[in-house]
Order: sequence, then structure tokens, then C-alpha cells
Amino acid sequence: MSSQAKIVIIGGGAVGCSIAYHLAQLGERDVVLLEKSGLTHGATWHAAGLVGQLRSRRNLTRMMQDSVELYRRLHEETDVATDWKQVGSLRLALSENRWLEIKRAHGQSRAFGLEMELLSPSEAKAMFPYLSTKGVLGAAFIPGDGQIDPSGLTQAYAKGARTGGVTIREGVQVTGMTVTGGRITEVLTDQGPVTCEFVVNAAGLWAREVAAMVGIKVAAGVVEHQYMVTDKSAGIPGDLPTIRDPDHNFYAKPEVGGFAVGGWEKRTIALPGGLPFDFGRELFASNFDRFEEIVLPAAERLPILNELGIQNLINGPIPISADGEPIMGPVPELANLFVACAFTSGIAASGGAGRAMANWIVEGDPGMDLWAFDVRRFAPLHAGSTYLHERAVESYARYYAVHWPADEMTSARNARQSPLHEALKDKGAVFGSKFGWERVNWFAPVGTAAVDKPSFGRANWFSHVAAEHQAVRERVALIDQSSFTKFEISGPGTFTFLQHLAANDLDKPPGSATYTQLCNTQGGIEADLTIMRTGEEGFYVVTGSGFGVRDAHWIRSHMPGDGSVNFRDVTSAHAVINLCGPHARDVLMKVSGDDLSNAAFPYMTCREVEIGYAKILAIRLTYVGELGWELHMPVESAAHVYATLLDAGREFDIANVGYRAIDSLRMEKRYLYWGTDITPDYTPYEAGLGFCVALDKGPFMGSDALSRIKDEGVAERLCTFLIEAPVAVHGGELISKDGRVLGITTSGNFGHTLGKSIALGYLPIDDAEHETYEIECFGEPTGAVREAGVPFDPERKRIFL
Repeated sequence: MSSQAKIVIIGGGAVGCSIAYHLAQLGERDVVLLEKSGLTHGATWHAAGLVGQLRSRRNLTRMMQDSVELYRRLHEETDVATDWKQVGSLRLALSENRWLEIKRAHGQSRAFGLEMELLSPSEAKAMFPYLSTKGVLGAAFIPGDGQIDPSGLTQAYAKGARTGGVTIREGVQVTGMTVTGGRITEVLTDQGPVTCEFVVNAAGLWAREVAAMVGIKVAAGVVEHQYMVTDKSAGIPGDLPTIRDPDHNFYAKPEVGGFAVGGWEKRTIALPGGLPFDFGRELFASNFDRFEEIVLPAAERLPILNELGIQNLINGPIPISADGEPIMGPVPELANLFVACAFTSGIAASGGAGRAMANWIVEGDPGMDLWAFDVRRFAPLHAGSTYLHERAVESYARYYAVHWPADEMTSARNARQSPLHEALKDKGAVFGSKFGWERVNWFAPVGTAAVDKPSFGRANWFSHVAAEHQAVRERVALIDQSSFTKFEISGPGTFTFLQHLAANDLDKPPGSATYTQLCNTQGGIEADLTIMRTGEEGFYVVTGSGFGVRDAHWIRSHMPGDGSVNFRDVTSAHAVINLCGPHARDVLMKVSGDDLSNAAFPYMTCREVEIGYAKILAIRLTYVGELGWELHMPVESAAHVYATLLDAGREFDIANVGYRAIDSLRMEKRYLYWGTDITPDYTPYEAGLGFCVALDKGPFMGSDALSRIKDEGVAERLCTFLIEAPVAVHGGELISKDGRVLGITTSGNFGHTLGKSIALGYLPIDDAEHETYEIECFGEPTGAVREAGVPFDPERKRIFL
């Protein structure tokens, strides 16, 4: 055993070995991979080996495409057989909604540069003769997909890593880690310690237990997954495409003379206690009763299965996260720990994931925005045993479910509740779940069922959200936004620190509020938030409900180490009520003796005011484009303030409003959402947020890059589109011009004031000045007009009422 290494990777599955391989490709030689048993001995060795590429976002698809690009050449490069077969994949549709989903995915694939064909049932049968087309409406075929031998793939990674200078040690059990000054300084093993600079937790089925060695909770669980291997028959070729029938909840991977058939059981078994470390190349007892829900529908679709015997029913453990997606990136709690785990489809992802992780470790950036997979999308709450395993089982069972817009999970609910929860529930609130919080999506009027019925078109909440939207535009409304993440940052060095971190100018007196982005050194947007200056040395920061861990990590990782800046997350201490609409001032004046005029309380300022018996921090800003205040108060004051405002607003027909109306309102104002419209892939200038960049304030993080971009111009621009046709846009639609693919929408919704659908999307700068475009809505190109400015109230007159 080497006693030191620059980088230690824990775990010798496909993902861990891929990271080692890609680190070697980047020239990293001082790397040690530690595997407690043998390579592939966790979940890799019994994986089915299907490789699909299309995901719902460009970068996630790109990561899968990186895998396929590597698989095509890995055998030749390493001289290790991987049995890569680019046979393509078929996905069937048995319902109108599934067919709509596939047609939507077809547009996305074109935007992502991934070849995909839509087929008739007879065309699908011609590709897969054993297919029964009964009930099939159509199919999608992706010729670049395929299958690979998981064990061979992992050994090829290992061979490539060793050739590049990486040391791989099998039979070495990690027993703990030493942490000094917020960093792991050594990895402890049963064969001695290894001092290190970086550690990568790629322990797969044991990632949660390895993280716990340093007191960190990772939202990665383990469930049972079954698939069967049939007997052989001489007449079945091995070059058929893989097939997925999500409506029958199964996949089939043809092999020479037979099939491997599996699916996503609704009654799978979770392992809340995890697996013992001595669990190696092992399986669980098969459960044929449980597997019936997979095999019976599969036999209807592929009648040949009735003629083939079952050679084996494999029941093995697989990892899965609290939302079903992989977990990647730097762990916030320790400066040098990375995680790459919970890969339910780890074979398909391993090539691209290894490349991204290697970039993250060496360059400090994965090379593309991977927020959907980022470890910082979870909080410790999500890694709690009960929460994690309820969500893991549901995520697993929904793997092939129709992915509705605005769909909500049903398990692990009511974990975090606003102090107004019961009061709003009594008024018909229909709650969604965000970062563990119960947040109101919409209100069901008396006599209306308070439940979501998702749809690709106009869902059951459409007219009710329209009424809420109208209330904000025409009257006055209350919105419970207590789930906002809030930080207090203070100390003698705080202004200097934040002024260097933020793109906008914070050199304003106490009582100011500043909307700003936090950018990386390339100018990419790492955070989008509002900073209030509450004193000479005190600042109050508000960001989105789901961004607290990520934004806190970004801020704290750049704080000076001299103790001059103090950081505190105060999310749970403060409730937030948004009072908005043309009559917002009228309501507030009835319950407060403070001067609320424009002159005394201008836009983008904050100060303490009294409402009833409570003293609160009122911030005059808006995300809906109307006169309004965010009212931040101690949790114990929320019920009183809400009741006081509600009573004062009765003469103005005050309304309760939820988050779905917020999204419609913000789209009309072209207000952006981090994670979709703006990400680290884009700069403020590309997003149209140049007004938030204060290049004249002096150097700040990203200022050199932003100055250069401003001088040279941007390569693409975020554009706004209005659609007259009665179609639904949700984000993720193809944008084209005269048949040329130009981009994909980032957000979409219906603007109830405008009476039109609205979409946002980035276009190449040379194609960003046309008047008309086509946006593909479920396979149908639909005319769209580019709106050069803000669609609603471009002069912002309503904000300054």
C-alpha cells in the first residue's frame, strides 16, 4: 500500500474506475483507487448494461453522449473486450399521453443533436420482429443507443487508468478518514493510512456509509432490482435493438439466442440499513411473485417469452437517490471531498460522469452545468433514513412513469411546514413539495377537488391559477413564501467580501436591497439572489427554496479565513409573506403607521415596520411585476400578520395565491429562474442581466471575463417568444427558423394577462434578431413572435405605483 496519494478514489465499480481513467487522461498520475473487494463487485457486475442517451436536459444528454463516444473506441484503446453493441433502442407508446411525451422528446433530441426517429407500429415491428403491436400507437428509435458488458467496461476503464499511471488496489477496506481543518488529510484502511489532497466517494451501494465516516449525510439509498434471463433459442439474433415499453413497465435487452427482461417494480424492497461492507459479488433471493407485474405485461408485448424458459431471475441491490437521479460534485461540508454515487443507470452514465468528475476535481468545474445531478440539491433532511427510503422507493417505481409538467412526488411529505400551513389548507391550498417544504401551488375554490390532475395541456388548475394571476394584476394578494432560504452575513469584513463576490454594486447605505448574480471566474452565473444591507456590517441574503445548500457553499467557500465574516442560515427562524398587487400599499397602510409612500419607502429598499403587534422587515421588491413587499418576520408572528393583512384586505377583495400563479406572472415580466433560464453555462450579458453587472465598481469575481465579454459581444442571447396558438409550452421545446434548429426553450407558461403562451430560450446571436420563429409543441411546429422587450409593463410603471 502506498502511504500517500494526491487523489484517493473509494470504490471500484464502473463509475469509480471511469473517474480514475479520466483523471489519467488529464495527466493525473498520483491517484489511488481503493476497492474493498474486487472491481465490479457492488452493483456493476449484475447490471443489465443498457445504454440510452436521451435525457430531459441538454447537458445530461451530452453526458450520456460522452459515454457512447468513449464506448465506441475503448476496446481498441485498451485491448479489453467491452462487447459494445450499437444496436439502437426502441421506446413504445401505448397511450396518447405517452405518444405526446415521445413526440416532445423527439423535438428535444433534435435540439440536442441526438439522432432519433419516430416510427409507426409496423416500422417498429420490422426492426423487432418478436414485437406484438397490439395497442401500440408509435415508437421512437435512437440508433446511437446500445448495450455493453458492465464487467468488461469496468476492466477497460481500469486498464486505461493503470496505463496512465493510476494505482488500483483491490481487497482494501476503507475504515475511516481523518479530518483536519475542514479537510480530509488521510484515508484510513485495514492496510494502513493514505495521506491525500482529495477524496472521491464513488462507493456505490456503500456511498452513504462511507460519507457517514466523516459525519456527512448523502441522500443515496439501496433498493432491490430484478431482471430475468431467458433460456436460449437458436433462432434469436443478438443484434436486435434494445426495447423499452414504459406503459408496460419493462425493458428487454436481446442477447444471442435470448433476452434479459427487467423493469421497475412498484413494490420493490428498500434497504434502510444499507448493506454490510463484506457484501460482495452477491445476490438476494429471487421473488417471482413480485416480478409478475413485470413479466406478465412483457410476455403480452413479446409473445416469444412464453416459449422460452427462465434461466435465471437476478435480484440484486442497486443504488438510488432521493429523487432517482445520480449524486455528483463537491460536498459542502468538507473542502476536498467529492461524491459520485446513486447511479441507477450507472453503466450508461459512467463514461460521461467520469469525465465530468475528473474535470470537477482537477479544474474546479465539471465543464457544464450539472445542477440536476449536483449533491448540493439535497439537504441533510433528504438523507434521513425514513425520508430517503420512502422517496427512493417512489422514485424507483416512477422510473418509467409519464413525466408530467409540474408533477409532484407523494411520499415523504409534510417534512417542513410553514406556520401558515393549516390556515392555508383550510382555504383550499393544494400543496407541492420543494426542498422538503410544503408550498402552496394553487388554491381550490369551494366545491373544487383540491388535487392535481396533471396534463400536457391545460391541467385542472388552469382556470384557478388564472384567477389568482388576475387577483395579483388587478387587486391585491398574499403569498406564503416562508420556504425562501435566508442568510445573515455580518462582521467587519462583510462588505468588502460581498462586494468582491457579487456582480452588482453593494456600496449603498443600510436599508438598500440589491438584486445580483454571483459569478464564477468565467462569468457564469453561480447564484441569483437579493442582498439587503441591514447595517454597516450586516447583510441579509434571500435566495430560492431549493438553492440554500448550493448558494451557502458558494458563499462560504469564498469567505476569508480571518474571522472577519460570519455566516448564519436563518431560514427556519423567519416566515415570509408576499403582499403584492395594485392595492398592496392600501392594505399595508391600514395596519401600519409607517410612511409607505414612494418617497419614504422607494423600490429596492428595506426597513423595519410594524404590522399589528409585530415588528417585521419589509422589503420593497417584486418577482411578479406589481407593487409589493416581501414581509420577513419571526415565525411566531406569521399567523398574526397573515390574519391582520387578510382582514385589512377584505375591502379590496384580497386573494390567496400560490406558486403556479407566480410562474405565470414572472414569465410575463421576463423574470428569470436560476437552474433553467440562468445557470453557470450563461453569463449575465447572455441572459439580458447586464444591468446587474457593475464593472465600474472595481475588481470582483468574474469581472475580467465579463469585461471581455461585454467588449467582444456574446455568442448567444436569451430571447422571449409569444405564441398566439392555443398550445401549451413548458420549457424544453425545440426552437427553429425556416427548418433550421436553433435552440431549445428554457421556460414556458401561459401569460393570463397577455392571453398568450410565453417561452424563453437561448439563440445564437446571428439568429437572435428575427421577428418570427417556430416552437415545436409536441411534434407540431407552432408560430412564435420574438418579443424584443418585456412583454408586460415594460416601463415598470406598475411597480412604482
